[in-house]
Amino acid sequence: MTEPLEMELRLATEVAVRAGELLIERLGRIERIEHKRPKDVVTEVDHLSEALILEAIRATFPADAILAEESGSSDGTSGRTWVVDPLDGTINYANGIPFFCVSVALLSDGRPAVGVIHDPVRGETFAARRGGPATLDGRPIRASEKPLLSDFVVSLALDGPRLEARLRAIRDAIRVSRRLGSAALALAYVANGRFDAFVQTHGLSAWDVAAAGLIAECAGARVSDLAGGPFLDLARPGGELGVVAAPPAHHGRLLELVRPD
Repeated sequence: MTEPLEMELRLATEVAVRAGELLIERLGRIERIEHKRPKDVVTEVDHLSEALILEAIRATFPADAILAEESGSSDGTSGRTWVVDPLDGTINYANGIPFFCVSVALLSDGRPAVGVIHDPVRGETFAARRGGPATLDGRPIRASEKPLLSDFVVSLALDGPRLEARLRAIRDAIRVSRRLGSAALALAYVANGRFDAFVQTHGLSAWDVAAAGLIAECAGARVSDLAGGPFLDLARPGGELGVVAAPPAHHGRLLELVRPD
């Protein structure tokens, strides 16, 4: 018997790996870099990767809607939406820094149902489907079980009022913070404890968090917005999401430390 969402998870995995192969093939051979915003860039490789992913989705699930970082949204009739980031960490990629990924998610009833994060540099694939385990290359993984917040290594990106005071408070509470340049991959790292927690208070979009948030959740982490509610809200404009992901025992304390109010 076919498991629920098995076909969707298989497609997301296969197409993310294929897109990752394209990224590696073109790494160091970028022909065009454009500025989307003053501090954000896009390359022709982003567009090629996205076209590859979207073609496969449309061929297999033509009734599904799509929300993609570069080409925007297209309507569907199924009530489901694929959320695609063909290259998360484009600045890293354009500068030859080997930390970037492909993110593919499927939403059903507005909630993440399938999520895949593929890291082509390391050949690693994080994956999950709603109600199932999170996996890394097919093996089940779990979020951090460290008992002390003071031992935490946290992917941290803060902004807003009282920034220095809030940074000082959270850095005093944890072991060390890092910022690696690909939010989706860093959030996926919460799923197997490479990061004990992920905190970013602003600047995230649906395609940054849809897949990785589900993977972290299925691995046992609590993932929320800054109010403690659902981490994904398609009604929020791109770039306005904030997310905290951490083991349940420490999630509330991290929220207290990072909130601007």
